[in-house]
Amino acid sequence: GREGPGSAPPPFAHVAPALFIGTARAARATELLARAGVTLCVNVSRQQPGPCAPGVAELRVPVLDDPAEDLLAHLEPTCAAMEAAVRAGGACLVYCKNGRSRSAAVCTAYLMRHAGCSLERAFQMVKTARPVAEPNPGFWSQLQKYEQTLQAQTHSPRDPADPE
Repeated sequence: GREGPGSAPPPFAHVAPALFIGTARAARATELLARAGVTLCVNVSRQQPGPCAPGVAELRVPVLDDPAEDLLAHLEPTCAAMEAAVRAGGACLVYCKNGRSRSAAVCTAYLMRHAGCSLERAFQMVKTARPVAEPNPGFWSQLQKYEQTLQAQTHSPRDPADPE
């Protein structure tokens, strides 16, 4: 279709404070990224180009959109880097080729990790921002595993009955 100025939807959507999700096109939307205050792009792909915007760092998570890929191994370090960017006053854009499976899974994990959301609630927020969001079945089961890990961390370590 013909895209006049102002008619094209932005290549990324606002999921939560300082968190955006998008397609690989978002990395090239330099002006929009600047306006959104994005300082970190999480590029969840092996071959998509990184951002070429000044002052925007790139964190590459080199996974394919394949249920057999081990995304779980990347979640903790990726969420930590995203949280560091946000704490420093920036914002994060998470993207993959189509902004559907990989980036949605990473955004969901981040909300579980740093907003204390359940998997269901976190994914609902991502889906509301980007209706096409749908992690593949392998990523979904890895997110369920991640949720269990996070819940175990929250509930078990300090039982008042336990001697330190």
